Amino acid sequence: MVAPDFSKSQTSSSPMAKPTLRHKASACLADGFLFLGGALVALLLVWTLWSFITPSINPSDFDSINAQLNPPSDVSSSQSCHRGPSLAYDPPDVTFYDDPKLSYSIQKPMKNWDEKRRQWLNRHPSFASGAGERVLLLTASQPAPCRNPIGDHLLLRFFKNKVDYCRIHGYDIFYNNALLQPEMFAYWAKLPVVRAAMIAHPEAEWIWWVDSDAMFTDMEFKLPLERYKNHNLIVHGWAHLIYDRKSWTGLNAGVFLIRNCQWSMDFMDVWASMGPQTPNYEKWGQILKSTIPDKLFPESDDQTGLVYLLYKEKEKWADKIYLEAEYYFEGYWEEIVTTFDNITGKYTEMEKGAGELRRRHAEKVSEQYGAFREKYLKDAGNGKGSWRRPFITHFTGCQPCSGDHNQMYSGGSCWDGMRKALNFADNQVLRKYGFVHPDALDPSVSEVPYDYPA
Repeated sequence: MVAPDFSKSQTSSSPMAKPTLRHKASACLADGFLFLGGALVALLLVWTLWSFITPSINPSDFDSINAQLNPPSDVSSSQSCHRGPSLAYDPPDVTFYDDPKLSYSIQKPMKNWDEKRRQWLNRHPSFASGAGERVLLLTASQPAPCRNPIGDHLLLRFFKNKVDYCRIHGYDIFYNNALLQPEMFAYWAKLPVVRAAMIAHPEAEWIWWVDSDAMFTDMEFKLPLERYKNHNLIVHGWAHLIYDRKSWTGLNAGVFLIRNCQWSMDFMDVWASMGPQTPNYEKWGQILKSTIPDKLFPESDDQTGLVYLLYKEKEKWADKIYLEAEYYFEGYWEEIVTTFDNITGKYTEMEKGAGELRRRHAEKVSEQYGAFREKYLKDAGNGKGSWRRPFITHFTGCQPCSGDHNQMYSGGSCWDGMRKALNFADNQVLRKYGFVHPDALDPSVSEVPYDYPA
């Protein structure tokens, strides 16, 4: 296309025609632009070279840019939803929190929770975006120091592991070491914490309980929440062991995901009614022992109680309970820790042929690289016998705090297994900070070379 200033009528005159004054002025102006243009190019070149020699940015520049990109506005406006949750905004409107009869205790039933939670979210619109996938992870330990000399150290590392996972995936986490319901001790102590967390976090769709002796050993894997869209409770379990064999090992209650809704409130009321805070505790122990053939002790416990509810009240609860057996939603440590060396070798081999996986990147974008990795894991399998990283490794029976491990294991196998699993998981995190543990049982670190692991 010809520019308007150079249309056909202006360019078709004889080349011998004398230039008019206008033509002379245009020529001078063009020369001037050429001179200025050359000067500007030279100036830019000098400035560019100087910026490489003495780079500097005034921190206040970031504030100015941020102000332009995110101009202040009323936090109650609908636009706040697009900037993420507004943590400082709590309108004066009356909510369920203002009810003097509200109780966080699991001993007092909650009614109309779905409506109460919906009203709270309506009054806090900034939490609307991503509400269906918002997860709060809960874990806990006992109030007193550990009897096992290395117990507190191990629990600290287990907690660090959970914090790392939550930071990478943007989940909130709450660590509790107080008995919220003193009568509900041992394995029952988790239910009062879950109940209180539901009320304290109406913005969270899912509450995720993870025992203190369970750790994440695949820091990239993310919960497949879409799979659970029609369910309210997810546990690691096998239907045939529950319904055909009535086995108390048909599931594991040490890790579970529960939706923040009225169904869950009602279910936990029934589940907790088997606990030690009720006058029927001893009776429930006898019922569970007589119903579940392989239960080894007559005391009522949360895991056998959950199996009982699925078996005896299947029509009432089972449709909303998802028994996850397709991956290690939680996995038995003894069948896992011996596979770490093989898994590490397979992943190293995988990354040598995939630059997108080997590439350095910021921790905040780790999820993208987890998604990249999936196409290379199609043949890895899941669960026992797989060379895919196990999602959660659970050290059931090891009792790191008390040291009273199951007699079928040696203390050394438990403690070495924990250290090996912790370093295996920690390497996935430390690598993004430029370091790794060179050995499975070595707490020291070494710097990662640029082209690691090639």
